[in-house]
Amino acid sequence: MRIINDENLTITKVAPLIRKRLLSPVELTKALLARIERLQPALNAFITITSDLALKQARQAEREITKRRYRGALHGIPITIKDLFCTAGIRTTAGSKILRNFVPTENAIVVDRMREAGTILLGKTNLHEFAFGATNVNPHYGPVHNPWDLDRISGGSSGGSAAAVSAGLCLASLGTDTGGSIRLPAAACGVVGLKPTFGLVPTNGVIPLSFTLDHVGPLCRCVEDAALMLGVMAGQHAPGPSGLRRSGKEIRNLRIGVPKNYFFDRLQSEVRHRLLAAHTALESMGAKIQEIKLEGIQETVDLAADIVFPEALAFHWKWIKKRPGDYGEDLRTRMQNRMDQTAVTYLRALQKRRQYAESFKKVMESVDVLAVPTIAIVAPRIDEQEVKIGRSKEIVRVALLRLTFPGNLSGLPAISLPCGFSREKMPIGLQLIGRPFDEATLLRVALAYEQSTPWHKMFPREENMLRA
Repeated sequence: MRIINDENLTITKVAPLIRKRLLSPVELTKALLARIERLQPALNAFITITSDLALKQARQAEREITKRRYRGALHGIPITIKDLFCTAGIRTTAGSKILRNFVPTENAIVVDRMREAGTILLGKTNLHEFAFGATNVNPHYGPVHNPWDLDRISGGSSGGSAAAVSAGLCLASLGTDTGGSIRLPAAACGVVGLKPTFGLVPTNGVIPLSFTLDHVGPLCRCVEDAALMLGVMAGQHAPGPSGLRRSGKEIRNLRIGVPKNYFFDRLQSEVRHRLLAAHTALESMGAKIQEIKLEGIQETVDLAADIVFPEALAFHWKWIKKRPGDYGEDLRTRMQNRMDQTAVTYLRALQKRRQYAESFKKVMESVDVLAVPTIAIVAPRIDEQEVKIGRSKEIVRVALLRLTFPGNLSGLPAISLPCGFSREKMPIGLQLIGRPFDEATLLRVALAYEQSTPWHKMFPREENMLRA
């Protein structure tokens, strides 16, 4: 078996080989570290690479497996972690200058769960400063470059994680999602990104952005891998690959909701085309496509901002007052412009969010999942501030976040997976949104679509990522 091969570099395919001792965790880890060494200069996906620790953990995994102390499907699997998760003894920068030398003494809960499952840590990935942005253009550590086109953004804020998975630098990564920060870069980089139901996966030990909207989830190369990761991250039973394979082939009579208002407004034509093709594919598998209408959806972006900014400022207050120059200009300006927001505005936003979530849940009573675009555009160039949609222009940040914020405000589970490419060979993402704590159905539909299309087998060519 060739170790680094886009056809086999998934947990689902590698884990059985490791278990049967046909593939050494040490050999796999060395191969991935060599690939990181080659591609990191061009991609800038990492802030910290933990080579020595990875090899130590790989040797431990190999000894345990040889002695038949196999822990499960993640044992011996090399992963990365967004540099927002506290890692004991390893610096956690949050992509910031302020925390450049912060070394936690304890792990985040999900980091402990990953370690207990036997994963191998290759490093901490680059992100938008303090996870407060959608482009992953970081003023302190440099931008993450999209593996499909190095001149384009990876999406944020978990852009380093998405780029690392897409480029085959790891088998999976841990990310966070406050306004789309798992799903958005997953769509931009052509991988799978899962935001679970709010509260299903603990955020303890993760540097916060907005405690009302923060989620933790996996970025992977396929839906089955996302299910495996979720099962460990949630610390409870979740659909595993074997169960998904049985149910994922059958989605006949499942109801797929298509909200034409908001989600299909102001889309680039290629995104619209690929989404309509995805609906046709789901319908051909026996799913029932039905148009629905969402109430109150137009105020999504403003409502999210009225919650995120005051909660972020509560965490950053001391630093933004005393050390404003240590923030990048974009983040500093955005936070300072919001420092006068009233408590009344924030409390009313929380009240509206509850109404928003209830309205969403009521709509979900009539369908099993929603099938919508992940982002309205393909990944723009790193230097672009505005993007053209039809005859008008939109601020890049808004165009990127507008369609993922509903999943955070509602708290509903959502997944992004590849559904095609633009004329310029840039990935486009299909976003599925499910019922609360019904990740099983969400993953079932996602797997059915994935297995009926070729997109999950397509990854960027290494030679295109070697251009400095």
